[in-house]
Amino acid sequence: MPLRRRLALLSAAAVAVAIVLAALICYWVVRGQLRGQVDDALRGQAILVQHEGNFALGGGGDLPGLPATAGGRAPFAQVVGGDGSVLLNRGGMGLPVDSQTRAVAAGHPQSGFEDVTVGGSHLREFTFRAAASNGGQVAPVAVQLARPLQSVDRVLSHLRLILLLLCAGGIGLAAALGRLAARRVLAPLAEVAQTAQYIGETDDLSHRIKIHADDEVGQLARRFNAMLERLQGSRSALDDSVRAQRQLVADASHELRTPITSLRTNIEVLLAGAELGEDERHRLLADVVEQSEELSALVGDLIDLARGDLEPEATEDVRLDRVVEESVVRARRNVTSGIEFDLKAQPVIVEGAPERLGRAVNNLLDNASRHSPPDGRVEITVDGTGVRVRDHGEGVLEKDLPHVFDRFFRGANTRGSQGSGLGLAIVRQVAEQHHGSVSVENAPDGGAVFSLKLPAVPATLNNGDLRPDVGRDSPEFAGDPSSTAP
Repeated sequence: MPLRRRLALLSAAAVAVAIVLAALICYWVVRGQLRGQVDDALRGQAILVQHEGNFALGGGGDLPGLPATAGGRAPFAQVVGGDGSVLLNRGGMGLPVDSQTRAVAAGHPQSGFEDVTVGGSHLREFTFRAAASNGGQVAPVAVQLARPLQSVDRVLSHLRLILLLLCAGGIGLAAALGRLAARRVLAPLAEVAQTAQYIGETDDLSHRIKIHADDEVGQLARRFNAMLERLQGSRSALDDSVRAQRQLVADASHELRTPITSLRTNIEVLLAGAELGEDERHRLLADVVEQSEELSALVGDLIDLARGDLEPEATEDVRLDRVVEESVVRARRNVTSGIEFDLKAQPVIVEGAPERLGRAVNNLLDNASRHSPPDGRVEITVDGTGVRVRDHGEGVLEKDLPHVFDRFFRGANTRGSQGSGLGLAIVRQVAEQHHGSVSVENAPDGGAVFSLKLPAVPATLNNGDLRPDVGRDSPEFAGDPSSTAP
């Protein structure tokens, strides 16, 4: 059974129970009021009879009665003696005499109301004990007063019919309103179901549910929209990742084709060149070695770039200044053009993977040395903001600044130099892995400044070891200009 129908039936049943209970209570209250008026009139006349006492029987005697304003005299009255004989009857209707009536006439102080039917008439009878004089003698008797209940029964019959119609109409109206209310209340749920069906059929995560009210259903719609938002973000990130991987494969295939083709050509020439001179053969072999190194470096960069999409499995507190010092030593050893590396380092600590950080710094230094003039100078600064590397070359063209860190990008002024175009892309990847960033700008007096910004904290001497002096999330973090590298 659909939820809407169940909700309508439940609401109709609840209203039906309430209406039936209200109708029963109303009926019994009205019945009690109407019959109570009859009982009060009978009881009032009984009190009057008992109060006057010793009323005479025979000779046209009669029972005292109430005035018309108080309900009037009971239409039917009967006096029963102790032997059960009827001593007086008024109204022409013989009321039933039973053992209880004879007991009251015999002197037992018993009285009570009961409903009797005499000659097809429904009567309300009240029996009580009184004293009467008959032939000069006073004796206890039982007095029976009765009033007809036809008018009360007629009113109650009409009331039952009215209440029955009201119950039927109320239940029907409750069912209709319950169905309407269920439709309005469950409309957002139906919208959720339709949205889910639409997304399942079209795979479109941009569709949202309209929130009609801030109730439970509205909260459900809001949470459903939030879930769709997260799913859409995840889908977008996944699509971007897939596109990036495809682009990486396409770019890598393009970049690998040139060195592989050149390498194969030189090898084929060497294999077929029996008449090659020794100098020519030596030149070709040198080209093969150079192309192999270039190919090996490109493959290594591709592997680093592919692995860098994953978060480092293990991180530790790393002395960033020492990592940079090791990279500077390597750069000085590998550079043969007389380039000077000037390092100014403060002891700072970052949380990360030391080999990845070292690779990023190596790439920055290699890039700076390639774009520095012979006997030029590369300035390296390490402080609480990270690492800055400045060269004194030609700088970066303004149109190339937004694309310097893109994969396989090579600026117009670097087309003739060696490099795969992946080194700076790896730098950006390492920075993002360590919750940092990388940027480049041209220095006013020439050259380019590359900034690798990392969440570093200064280190202080503690029992002979350099340790962080504040937490990485502490707002008190600041570089200590008085610190120097060990």
